[in-house]
Amino acid sequence: MMPPEKKEVRPSNRGGRARTPAFLKNERGVKNWKEASAWLEWRGIEDIECITPDQAGVARGKMMPSKKFTSNTSLALPSAVFMTTISGGYPEDGNGFHYPEDDGDLKLLPDLSTLTVVPWEEDPTAAVICDLVHQDGRSVEFTPRNVLKRVLAAYDDRGLRPVVAPEIEFYLVRKNPDPDYPLTPPVGRSGRPIGGGAGYSIAGVNEFDELIDDIYHFSERQGLEIDTLIHEEGAGQLEINLRHGNPIELADQVFMFKRTIREAALKHEIYATFMAKPIQGQPGSAMHIHQSVLDKKTGKNIFSAEDGSETDAFFHFIGGMQKHVPNALVMLAPYVNSYRRLTQAASAPVNNKWGYDNRTTAFRVPRSDPAARRVENRIPSSDANPYLALAASLACGLIGMNNKVKAEPPVLTTANADEIDLPRSLLEAVDLFEADKELATILGTSFAATYAAIKRAEFETFMEVISPWEREYLLLNV
Repeated sequence: MMPPEKKEVRPSNRGGRARTPAFLKNERGVKNWKEASAWLEWRGIEDIECITPDQAGVARGKMMPSKKFTSNTSLALPSAVFMTTISGGYPEDGNGFHYPEDDGDLKLLPDLSTLTVVPWEEDPTAAVICDLVHQDGRSVEFTPRNVLKRVLAAYDDRGLRPVVAPEIEFYLVRKNPDPDYPLTPPVGRSGRPIGGGAGYSIAGVNEFDELIDDIYHFSERQGLEIDTLIHEEGAGQLEINLRHGNPIELADQVFMFKRTIREAALKHEIYATFMAKPIQGQPGSAMHIHQSVLDKKTGKNIFSAEDGSETDAFFHFIGGMQKHVPNALVMLAPYVNSYRRLTQAASAPVNNKWGYDNRTTAFRVPRSDPAARRVENRIPSSDANPYLALAASLACGLIGMNNKVKAEPPVLTTANADEIDLPRSLLEAVDLFEADKELATILGTSFAATYAAIKRAEFETFMEVISPWEREYLLLNV
């Protein structure tokens, strides 16, 4: 909620009319601490959320008064925060992972370009995304935002700049505080439960007009730009497409969008979930990633030659994805539930094939003019940490270009009814991830060991739970 009055900062103008500096009106980001102080004061901001994504993409951090935030206060989080499983446990040592005995602090460095208001809070509140460094200033290799920055630095070393555009699917479901009961579709403005088969239906979107208005309003207040919003095939399943841009900025936007959509849904007494497969019998939710690569000097798309044809770099990028994405799948499908989405003959691919405008392949090349030529990775699920999903996908393409990996011929028919090319379970995916040393090198060996250890621990936690299927078919039959 905006404060009743804005306090304008009026610099002297030597007799001319005082005017408000342009940066104060920015919905998102300032250049330095001086601007940050003025920006916060102009909006009457009382509290600051200093947040950063953990391995699951959950916002972790600290809240403080705005005056303390701008007084050069040192911020820190325990390193254990980034070694925690989704259920709050910790992995065992082994396979290159060692839990730090001192559990020392990591310093939070606010990225002021991400400073924005928190529009769903009643008191005037702002948020800023932070990076993590060691006490001596070294970058922390195993934190998600730094992993993506490491991959982008590898592109920069080659004089390249990747461009991405994520598409995020999610479900709206009825409030369900008891995890023993299945999730069900919500009731829309018609008063009836939402049904499936409403792909691209405007009426389906209109069922949630007021909620979507809040999503747009909250997004605008944070400087988050939605390209399009549609109703997907699932019952109460929506998709938001973002404009293409810098991978860090887009990962930040997905990170903030997830918070925004959840908060907007709660305002209307329903849940928004980014689980890959939240409702049995309904389609899964994906986070498709469109990717292209530009030459930093010329600004031209390296996937297209001067005559408009595909380049070797284009085919090598695809070849790298075909070879390494199965090994990186644990970063694109990070939970046991993620593999329920990846089933044969479903809309989600279980192959590592590619094709022109072929949605049954893992890697689709959409129809476009040569300047916009791109590769869509259709494998990631919406439960993936956006920083890690982008890092994994871009890393695989870069390895392909570095090693000149040849792509297989494009698939011209349905690809998802053939053999399954991807790991079928979380543990199998972790095994492949740990075996790919090229991938670990570009992502960071410390991150690779930490992430694999977390995923193994999460699987063991899952194995402690007895499912309804087991009670249904084993209780009286075996």
